[in-house]
Amino acid sequence: MESFFASVKTELVLRTRFRSRREAKAALFECIAIFCNRKRRHSSIGCRSPDQAWIDMAAAMAA
Repeated sequence: MESFFASVKTELVLRTRFRSRREAKAALFECIAIFCNRKRRHSSIGCRSPDQAWIDMAAAMAA
């Protein structure tokens, strides 16, 4: 978790000047929900993105 928070802090928070708390929350949500949960590769699923793992699983079930 410490590595995750360090990455968010250096990649998003320190590079951006937010006008409001609401804007900061929206940016953090987008970062976590879109990038971390959908596009970032995860070692637990064979170094694939969750989207790619889902596509592979659906293709395997259809075959």
